[in-house]
Amino acid sequence: TDMLQNMKSRGLKQVELFLSDGVVGMKTALARTYPKAHFQRCLVHVMRNICAKVRVDDRAKIMNEFKQVHQQTNKEEATAVLHA
Repeated sequence: TDMLQNMKSRGLKQVELFLSDGVVGMKTALARTYPKAHFQRCLVHVMRNICAKVRVDDRAKIMNEFKQVHQQTNKEEATAVLHA
């Protein structure tokens, strides 16, 4: 919250998209400071978290499938790939 408030006090009027790792409370602080901003978790951090939770032998397959979902151009296509 302090970081976002500092940015706002220095003249940052609006944030459209905010990317972050999984730091606790960031999404809530962003919503309070810049309510119109969209929050997105950093893709690299998401991938690292997935890798940490699957067997080493399955990582390449899981990451390939994860990347296929994220390479789709819209939500409907991504959902179709996910369910396939």
